[in-house]
Amino acid sequence: MGFSEIILLLSGVALFLFGMSIMGDSLKKLSGNKLEPILYKLSGTTLKGVLLGTGVTAAIQSSCATAVMTVGFVNSGMMKVKQGISVILGAILGTSITGWVICLSYLDGSSGIAKIISTATLTGIVAVVGIVLRMFTKKQITKYIGDILMGFAVLMFGMSTMSSSVSELGNMEWFRSAMTSMENPFLGIIVGTVFTAVLQSASAAVGIVQALSFTGAMTFDAAFPILLGISFGASAPVLFAAIGANPKGRRTALVYPIATGFGMIICACLFYIFNAIFSFGFTSTVMNPFSIAGVNTIIRLIMVVILIPLIDVIEAVVTAIVPEKKSDAKDPGVRLEERFIAHPALAIEQSSITVNEMADISEEAFKEAVYLFSEYSEKAFARVEEMEKSVDVYEDSLGTYLVKLTGHEMTAQQNEKVSEYLHTISDFERISDHALNLAQSAKELYEKGEKFSEKARHEFNVLSSAVSTVINMAVTAFKNDDLELAAKVEPLEEVIDDLCDRLKINHVDRLQKGECTIATGFVFNDVITNCERVSDHCSNIAVALIELSLNAFQTHEYVDSLKERESEKFKAEYEKFAKQFAL
Repeated sequence: MGFSEIILLLSGVALFLFGMSIMGDSLKKLSGNKLEPILYKLSGTTLKGVLLGTGVTAAIQSSCATAVMTVGFVNSGMMKVKQGISVILGAILGTSITGWVICLSYLDGSSGIAKIISTATLTGIVAVVGIVLRMFTKKQITKYIGDILMGFAVLMFGMSTMSSSVSELGNMEWFRSAMTSMENPFLGIIVGTVFTAVLQSASAAVGIVQALSFTGAMTFDAAFPILLGISFGASAPVLFAAIGANPKGRRTALVYPIATGFGMIICACLFYIFNAIFSFGFTSTVMNPFSIAGVNTIIRLIMVVILIPLIDVIEAVVTAIVPEKKSDAKDPGVRLEERFIAHPALAIEQSSITVNEMADISEEAFKEAVYLFSEYSEKAFARVEEMEKSVDVYEDSLGTYLVKLTGHEMTAQQNEKVSEYLHTISDFERISDHALNLAQSAKELYEKGEKFSEKARHEFNVLSSAVSTVINMAVTAFKNDDLELAAKVEPLEEVIDDLCDRLKINHVDRLQKGECTIATGFVFNDVITNCERVSDHCSNIAVALIELSLNAFQTHEYVDSLKERESEKFKAEYEKFAKQFAL
């Protein structure tokens, strides 16, 4: 094998990896980037996790990518370690599908139907159809299909190039001797492991083994240990995902090498023990690309079947290897997984969970602050302070994360979601700020030994009830994308504005009559102002939801048009709320 053949082999590997990458990326785009979130949402049971891990890996053509995403899920708290184990087991099986795709590059014939579906003809047809769809159609979905076909054509051409580069090896004595030495189980496993770790792709390693089998010099005895080693070597890139992860993320990253290592040992022991007893006759069979794909699939299927009942054992092993320290047991706060930036669907799903948490904390902070006026305690005040600081961290983290995300290609729907979050996180943060202001007002009254007058206390109760309602409506509408509920926020916000104006007039009147002291008067005025500001931010959140769904963002114009366009509906809602929160 000369220098030119080596270069040809390397170029074939490069084309194969490039084609596989294009196919995987285009399949994800064609699915609307929904493949990754499916893993998170639907992997609730062991069977579902295994099946989804298998399906997604078969689609994106990379068990490593599936495993790394799973590490990200667990690291961010979106998935438990046990769920992650089932998904990774599915990925171990799913990557074997690529071997069968590669087999298409070995279809050949000299005449008739065989010639029509030969490798060269099939590659050419796929490439032509792919480039036509890619260059001469306007629909994005059709372009993605074109990309898939082009990726497949490049993959097929890469495999043909690899096969051509090694075609003469079968006649060389040193190569046949090397293949014979691979029949040593330990050597074969080591070669397969190191080879795959260097390539960082089990699919590429299997593809090269299929190309080598085309020489006719590889027997089952040589192929079997190499394929076992390939299954274990694929875990090398997954281990890099443990860098910077929390204990649960590191445990999940260890699942792949432990599962494949354990499965490899069991499969090897079972085969060689039974072979020693029964002396299988097929071990000297000369392998071809199709039989390589079949053996690879069977090995991985046996591994998964054996390991499924041992998921609890695997979890116990990784937990023992990566114990949780006391400092790790504390809530890590905002968890925005940087690994998901390259997968916008996952990043947005995670951002949605995080923004919803932020919204809930802001709502809870307001409720706690209001409660302080009726029953003050330093512990409750500290909780409000802590929640306000927490929401500040959420805003900073989300803002930075979402801005990074805007630098990646996203669908129109994904861009809309990111814009919605960027528009609303500051409003949730301001709600928590005003909640802290209210808590400080309650603290001031407590420390001065002052109380609101009976009338002022009644008015505050009505106002705080209305504001609590509008916050709950805004938060619920935001979390559920409920535009109908969001449309009801503005009428209530208008009621609250009128209520605040009325309370200010009543407050001045009580001051003039001496029913309220100057000290409590200032505090009451601050309370009204903060409640009014909170309702304004709820209005901003509702407006953002509705306007962004209409692909526009003009707050004042929308509010004005709402009152004009739906005056009867708006008026009816306004009157309903005005009656509900009458003094």
